[in-house]
Amino acid sequence: MRSAFSHFKTYLRWYILVFLIILSTLIWFAVFHENRQGILTFEVLNIGQGDALWIESPTGVQVLVDGGPNNTLMKEISKVMPWYDRHIDMLVVTNPDKDHFEGFISLLKKYSVDVVLEPGTENNTDTYKTLEKEIDDKKIPKVLARRGQVVDLGGGAYLQILFPDRDVSGLSSNDGSLVMKLVYGETTVMLTGDSTEKIEHYLVSMDGEGLKSTILKAGHHGSRTSSSEEYVSAVNPEWTVISSGIKNDYGHPHKETIETMQKLKILTYDTCNNGRIIFVSDGEKFVLKNKNIKEAVVGCKI
Repeated sequence: MRSAFSHFKTYLRWYILVFLIILSTLIWFAVFHENRQGILTFEVLNIGQGDALWIESPTGVQVLVDGGPNNTLMKEISKVMPWYDRHIDMLVVTNPDKDHFEGFISLLKKYSVDVVLEPGTENNTDTYKTLEKEIDDKKIPKVLARRGQVVDLGGGAYLQILFPDRDVSGLSSNDGSLVMKLVYGETTVMLTGDSTEKIEHYLVSMDGEGLKSTILKAGHHGSRTSSSEEYVSAVNPEWTVISSGIKNDYGHPHKETIETMQKLKILTYDTCNNGRIIFVSDGEKFVLKNKNIKEAVVGCKI
């Protein structure tokens, strides 16, 4: 009886060992043999009234630009990252308003992060202090974004910092919002954060035709305080994407913004009506992956 039990334990150990070897092999194959074929992914995540943008470079470098409000990001992140991946290369906080960072608090409890990029605007709320503590406790380096910096994402993709170009600690969170341009070959995305018309005008005066991009992420969720005709004309995008929530209290996107896009004949899509919006680029052109996508409407009415 004792001998039979001893044989059973021996076989069980072997079965467990073989299972672990097979599992490790599958994970290694998934991690190291994923074929990205030179594709960059840009996604506007469906996190309600806020911002959260996912970027994955042709070499697999992963960046989250903003984390949205509450814990909605945790539901969305599982749709863009495989279950075995618990590492993100960079988090970007474009401004310290709750609808741009709160989701990072829960994320940092389960994912490792290499660096956090931020503009330097300030927020003294308890929620933001919680985020700062989480970053400090994990000893994640924080980098102040400044105009002229370039973040290499690998495979020829990079982020070009356009604003701030100064200390913005004394500015409002929107005026001091981080503005970047995602570049991969001939394809580009203008990431406007919550920047106001005042900053848009400044960027036009500084960069002019250099703002031209394939995709525009509309400022401040489609608010009338952003997306001036002057700025949108300079960016001259093929598509505009807006991140705003169902039945939001602000009426985003505003009538003025939608009318500007219509006047300039720019296809405009909202997460409110479409959920997650997905683009992929081979460096020559972007392809919109959503099927049956609906154009944005005033006030995010669905």
